[in-house]
Order: sequence, then structure tokens, then C-alpha cells
Amino acid sequence: MKKCSRSVHHSLTELNITPLLDLAFVLLVIFIITTIPPVNDKGLILPKAPKHLEPPKPKANYITVQADGTMHLNDKEMASPDELLNDLILLRNADPDLNVIVRGDGKAKYKQIRAVLDICQRANVLKVDLATEPLNK
Repeated sequence: MKKCSRSVHHSLTELNITPLLDLAFVLLVIFIITTIPPVNDKGLILPKAPKHLEPPKPKANYITVQADGTMHLNDKEMASPDELLNDLILLRNADPDLNVIVRGDGKAKYKQIRAVLDICQRANVLKVDLATEPLNK
């Protein structure tokens, strides 16, 4: 059986920290480069600007599905799914970033809620949420 010489065995037990130092220096350089230096422009007077008003938040439109299957868009009762589709298309044409929240009665059938979701998809409404209430514990 071949035995290792003492010099080979001794070098295998030493810890080589050169790669660790290389990694530490690379990380240090990255942190130095990515840190934004503070701007100290003494004597600089910035011009005044009017306060920017935030754009108004988009109004949410509610589709309510009751247990008996009747549908309402906001406060208007929908006579048929086609009327709901037409009204959603009109709303989407007026506001391309239309936001719709579907509120279904807890006793409504899933089939009715799914039909409303399909109508929203056919009307090309991209932002559709389902309203729920938190559980009481």
C-alpha cells in the first residue's frame, strides 16, 4: 500500500483562504461601486416647484350576484348576462384600466359566479377581484 509523504499530507490539512479573500475583495468592490455617494453641493439653492397631485385612484365597479341569480352592476340591476356584457364593454371603453370587484352571496351557486367571471373575460376586463369577508374567530 502506498503511503503519502509527510509534505503532501501536511499540505492537505492546511486551509487555503486565498479564494475566500478573493471573494471578500470582489464583494467589497461591488459594495463600494453600488453605494451612492451623498451629494454635498454647498451654496446650491434648488428652485421651488408646485406640489404634484397624485392621480385619482381608479373607481372600483361592483358586480353583485345574489342567491337567486340576479346581477347588479354598481346599483343597476342587469336583466340578462348580455346586458352586463354590453355595460362592461362601455365601461372598459371609457376606462381601459377598469377595476371590477365581484361580490357573490354566500348561498349563490358557483355556476352563477363563474358566469360573471366569464362575462368579465369576454369584455376584456383584466382587473377582476372577488370580495370576501374575514372569518370570525
